[in-house]
Formats: sequence, structure tokens, C-alpha cells
Amino acid sequence: MEILGATLRVCVDDLEAAVPFYERLAGGRALRFERGGVSVAAIGCFLLMSGPESELEVLRKVAATIAVKDVEETGRLLAELGARVIAGPVATPGGRNLIALHPDGSVYEYADRDG
Repeated sequence: MEILGATLRVCVDDLEAAVPFYERLAGGRALRFERGGVSVAAIGCFLLMSGPESELEVLRKVAATIAVKDVEETGRLLAELGARVIAGPVATPGGRNLIALHPDGSVYEYADRDG
């Protein structure tokens, strides 16, 4: 499995107020989209999320998004290492992802850019 990078997930109360700060910090423009009633802004290594508390409560349980070369391969390795895939792999607008529960109780999203 090849890890290509990680994205930090940040839940914010006011996305419009938070975006300018993170754009300056990361030195780039926000890529915005909606997913399941949650407004999202991807800026550099940050993924800002704002929306109903019921949706954010679930999203807060995922520590980070880890970019990998191949989600299927990653799922097999995670299982071999004792992790449990709790969702996916599924297709997303940017590729495929899965959510895994590590043996230590940490939850991570793994995503690739393959369609």
C-alpha cells in the first residue's frame, strides 16, 4: 500500500468565515462541494465541513482522510493487519473510498483517485 498524503478534517460552525483563513494559511483557493447536507471546502491539506450537527457528529469520528494509490489493495492490507472495513469501498465524485476501524479504535477514511 502506498500512502500519497493525508487530509485533515475540520468541522466548523461557519464555513464562509473559516474559508478565507484556511485559503491564506494553505496558499490556495477552496474547492467547494456539498455532500449529504454538509457543505465542504477542500483547501490544501484541510477539508472544512459545516452542516447539521447530526451529520457532523458522524464525520467527527473519522480522524483523517488518507490518500492511497488503490483502495481495494488498502482494504485487503487493513484486513490482514486486523483493521475492520466498516464502509465501502464505494465510488465518490473523486474516486473511491472506504472507512476503516483500526485495532486501536481510530477511524480513518482511505481514498484513491481511480474511478
